[in-house]
Amino acid sequence: MTADDTEVVSRPWLVALAQAAPATGSDPVAALAEEVASLCADRPDLSMVVYPEIHLFGGSDLARDANEWLADAAEPLDGPRVAALAEIAAAHRIWLIPGSLAERDGDAVYNTAVVFAPNGRLVAAYRKVFPWRPYEAWAPGADWVTFDVPEIGRFGLSICFDSWFPESTRQLGWLGADIVLNLVKTVGEDRAQEVVLAQANAIVNQVYFLSVNAAGPVGAGRSVYVDPGGRVIAERPDAAPAVTIVEIDPDEVQEVRAHATVGLNRLGQQIWPGDAPIYLPAYDGTMTPDRRAPSSAADAGVPTSDDAPTGGGWGDGRQEDVG
Repeated sequence: MTADDTEVVSRPWLVALAQAAPATGSDPVAALAEEVASLCADRPDLSMVVYPEIHLFGGSDLARDANEWLADAAEPLDGPRVAALAEIAAAHRIWLIPGSLAERDGDAVYNTAVVFAPNGRLVAAYRKVFPWRPYEAWAPGADWVTFDVPEIGRFGLSICFDSWFPESTRQLGWLGADIVLNLVKTVGEDRAQEVVLAQANAIVNQVYFLSVNAAGPVGAGRSVYVDPGGRVIAERPDAAPAVTIVEIDPDEVQEVRAHATVGLNRLGQQIWPGDAPIYLPAYDGTMTPDRRAPSSAADAGVPTSDDAPTGGGWGDGRQEDVG
């Protein structure tokens, strides 16, 4: 991403997270454009707008076979749907995550989260790695995706069932993510467990974890937004449609990582130079000090105590975005 993707940001930096019912009708993208226009008119200070998983595909909930309906609706990322969404972002000079899309790539159909910069450029596309099997027929993605917002931080993308796999958020943290956007369409009682997982993912990775679920009558709602110390900063108690405005503090992540969760737990400084590799048999891999380069200057240079080494943030350097 280049500096031309967005104007220099000023604080506060506000994200609007829309707990919304899946969009239906003949032109869901046009309906989204009207919603975003109204939201930005009411709140011209917004920097980013985020919708839930597969938000533009509410017709699948009425179909005899949802997976077949989604496959028929899927388009490649260079198709007209993405082009129309890019125009919405550019019209309002906002970062736009319009939920995930049904993406067709040859014979495969993916559940893909897309991110548009304020100039309308598609800067990131993440294919859901952990489809909700056996219920979902999506092809699984194979890559973890992050994108940078100048002066704010690095964002990671997560879709619904990904949050049940701790490896998912840990990998995003390892790639330097400061904020994880978890787009969700959970319809059942397991949302209660996901609320706990949202807080746990934030705590063990010291990231903002923003989990926005679909509203009723289809979605279970209960969206929850957690800061890097594990504190719930906002939540929705039910499935009613609601837009929540969350302020992202770019210094909060570095503060927690440098000075520890509740002043005690320095997760990014657990492995010290000279430690033996930690073998992870589940992945036939290892954790070693040399694979844990700091993700930022703050991670690399803040003293922690008289007898403990410094440095060692989650990130292993800045990775080029997928877009």
